Amino acid sequence: MTRTIAFLRAINVGGHTVKMERLRELFESLGFSEVETFIASGNVIFEAKAADSKLLERKIEAHLKEALGYEVATFLRNTAEVAAVAAYQPFKQSALEAATALNVAFLSGPPEEASIKRLMALRTDIDDFHVHGREVYWLCRKRQSESTFSNAALEKALGRPSTLRGLSTVQKIAEKYAAG
Repeated sequence: MTRTIAFLRAINVGGHTVKMERLRELFESLGFSEVETFIASGNVIFEAKAADSKLLERKIEAHLKEALGYEVATFLRNTAEVAAVAAYQPFKQSALEAATALNVAFLSGPPEEASIKRLMALRTDIDDFHVHGREVYWLCRKRQSESTFSNAALEKALGRPSTLRGLSTVQKIAEKYAAG
């Protein structure tokens, strides 16, 4: 069995309210075990028989669409991958200390060079970006409400779905589930 973390898009945002108990039940009905949620923003930790993560993502997405009535993009990472994302240093320490937020966008795969160029064209005095593998790190130097950047802008630039989490949330998940 492999401990897997699902980062789900469109859970408890934009009028799509899902109780965490219901989300756990939906994952259990797919045959996953040890299902837990971590804060109410669409983070589901579960045990699955070792399988192709792309196949699992599609299976989860289809099940959630049928059960919830809308698309829920799903991004799976194992515990080692989450630990690596949490530990990665995309910006200089001085930039991190001066910023108000560092977020991580999870993608289904590494973006193409043209997509990365479109994203980097969105850099401002407030926002900076760093692409590493299947993740995009977004450094926000002021309050996010002062930024014009959003997940919608990210998805438009990259031409694919994504979901954002604060780095502190990713770090807490990595700490809690690193032993798994």
